[in-house]
Amino acid sequence: MTKRVIIVGIPGVGKSTVIADVHDQLSERGIDTKMAEFGKIMFDQAKLMSINNRDQLRKLSIEQQKTLQEMTANMINSFGNDVVLIDTHLLISTDNGFYPGMPIKLLNIINPTHLILITATAQEIQSRRENDNSRQRDLFSIDRIERDLRLSESMISTSSIITGCPFYIIQNSTNQIQGATNAICKIILGK
Repeated sequence: MTKRVIIVGIPGVGKSTVIADVHDQLSERGIDTKMAEFGKIMFDQAKLMSINNRDQLRKLSIEQQKTLQEMTANMINSFGNDVVLIDTHLLISTDNGFYPGMPIKLLNIINPTHLILITATAQEIQSRRENDNSRQRDLFSIDRIERDLRLSESMISTSSIITGCPFYIIQNSTNQIQGATNAICKIILGK
């Protein structure tokens, strides 16, 4: 049975870096592991709609986002690897308010076995965002980041209620990435 592990966190928690390390560690152990970056797969689909910048995705209408999300979830559900690490966000800030990154329909399509929230302090997140030149990051105050962290905890627990699968909260402190990676590998391997 494929383990589908949804790993989430607000921008700046170091989620993608941790997921890459988890992938490498599991692969080194001979486990057939696939990384499924939800936003990248969704962006590949959006290119067909003449979207040429990944950061424009959150500016699309809710209906356009829903269509792209469902296409992406169905693609991820088709992966038959031993472990599929799904890199995504729990919430998306739009001009029309917050939109869930993993609404019930997508959770039902993907049918996750594990839900993992990666977190960090608001100060660490703010510093990481300010120093990230690879993306067009929104820069927010510490208070706003702390609010987004609280929202993420609410969303992960709600996702657990909907799916019936357990959730975990993993701290990714600065210069402690190996601890976060090891904790997630133990969760996935059941050790």
